[in-house]
Amino acid sequence: MSLRDYLHCIARCPTIEELWDAHTEKMNSYGFDRLIYGFTRYRTSKSLGDPEDFVILTNHSRDFTDEFLGQGLYTHSPMVHWALANDGACSWTVLHDMVREKVITASEQRVLDFNRRMNVFAGYTVSFKSISARSKGAIALTARAEMSQAEIDNVWAEHGNDIKLMNDIAHLKILTLPYTAPNRTLTNRQREALEWVGDGKTTQDIAVLMGLTPATVEKHLRLAREALAVETTAQAVLKAAFANQMFVMDV
Repeated sequence: MSLRDYLHCIARCPTIEELWDAHTEKMNSYGFDRLIYGFTRYRTSKSLGDPEDFVILTNHSRDFTDEFLGQGLYTHSPMVHWALANDGACSWTVLHDMVREKVITASEQRVLDFNRRMNVFAGYTVSFKSISARSKGAIALTARAEMSQAEIDNVWAEHGNDIKLMNDIAHLKILTLPYTAPNRTLTNRQREALEWVGDGKTTQDIAVLMGLTPATVEKHLRLAREALAVETTAQAVLKAAFANQMFVMDV
């Protein structure tokens, strides 16, 4: 698939699943066979937010994600730290430099040891520019296990501008597509009630529009708040809108 064909494909993808399949296939053609993409809108000075609210896409093995994500190993990853402080692309050569210069912490060393066990040796990290202090996205591109960092650096020297462009475009497209995080699923009724709230309707108005009693409308809104792990309906509307779960057309 040419760069133009890839961009046309990504632009027209109606779902994150289709986009991710196309993107992983294209990155694999450059030698990056394992990817992990992450995005948060709930970053603070002390936290990246609730992990259950992250947008996470990956084709790494379950063994990798269970430990790296499930056990919070990512919070000690040197490249995650780099991505939070920078925009652009970075060769994992910096990791080798940290080890050689003995400036790596014990927690960071555990991440590198884990990566070695998972055959994660070489790659690049792309950190996406954000216009909000609370949002951040990045993708880790892991090279095939048999490739050295020098070999993937040579690939990047030849194709890096195109690879970065494709990741930037994929990231921007992901932000426009519906995404439902685990344990954050809304029912159709909950979603509809939130949509009416977003349109400025009162509980009484929504009851009439949905053909329900006001008490039932309140129940749907309460369950929506619980599903989205927020305290107020306004927060629920905002979080559902961020995840593109409201006013979504069937595809």
